[in-house]
Amino acid sequence: MRAVVTGGAGFLGSHLCERLLNEGWDVLALDNLITGVDSNVSHLMNHPKFRVARGDVSNYIDVAGPVDYVLHFASPASPVDYLKLPIQTLKVGALGTHNALGLALAKNAKFFLASTSECYGDPEISPQHEEYWGRVNPIGPRGVYDEAKRYAEAMTMAYHRYHKVDTRIVRIFNTYGPRMRLNDGRALPNFVYQALSGKPLTIYGDGKQTRSFCYVSDLIEGIYRLMMSDEHLPTNIGNPQEITILEFAECIRKHFDNAPPLVFEPLPQDDPKRRCPDITKAKRVLKWEPKIGLEEGLKLTLAYFKEAFHKS
Repeated sequence: MRAVVTGGAGFLGSHLCERLLNEGWDVLALDNLITGVDSNVSHLMNHPKFRVARGDVSNYIDVAGPVDYVLHFASPASPVDYLKLPIQTLKVGALGTHNALGLALAKNAKFFLASTSECYGDPEISPQHEEYWGRVNPIGPRGVYDEAKRYAEAMTMAYHRYHKVDTRIVRIFNTYGPRMRLNDGRALPNFVYQALSGKPLTIYGDGKQTRSFCYVSDLIEGIYRLMMSDEHLPTNIGNPQEITILEFAECIRKHFDNAPPLVFEPLPQDDPKRRCPDITKAKRVLKWEPKIGLEEGLKLTLAYFKEAFHKS
């Protein structure tokens, strides 16, 4: 089996490449390194079934030879990145998805879209289930990411219905683990970077907004099971253990001898108040649920971040 992974040098893309290689696949990682980094896949470079190609999937994709699966993971994914790269984010969601689907169609390959819980926007219901249509501000600053992914889902379903492409869609909730960038801007790397730098931890708003954090190996397991399933409609993969940002900051603080203080800043526009997956469908269809608790996952992630920080 041969897979093409767009965004293969990113945080999630690199973990996915690793898993596919472990399952015996040939893997081609495509990445333009706009947010991915070569070091994420450097440990895979000597693997006989792995190769990397530099390329922007928002332009035409040409891959020689047979392809069994196209997995579209290319996109800026943190607010810091997509607010800085709004046009590229929209293009990779629209043109990139179109090109990746075109490759799958040309190769008679299966197609997998990495979508996001951001499709639910700032939700009126919690936890969020797949039938909920969401509450997104299309012209707000976060709209460039939210609407790019919603469009990508619509394009994927159109190719499934019109061209009969065998497609899968995962809606990924907050995920963390080794290979996240320290300057990523999301809550966990933000807090850890600030703590390692001896700075106060920045809480936006009153810190009562919630998130749920899934360890990366659990997420990749869910993704692999969805790849192997026959489910075409979107499926949530995430950890349903909900925690406030304030509680999460306290979890981080206790891992440092000199616990950093907290500072409060205004809440960014359209920042979701609650973010928690309903994983009933994943449990039923994929027999999947997360296994790694927050404390265990944090220890593994902090060890990686401390090493990365001291190298930088």
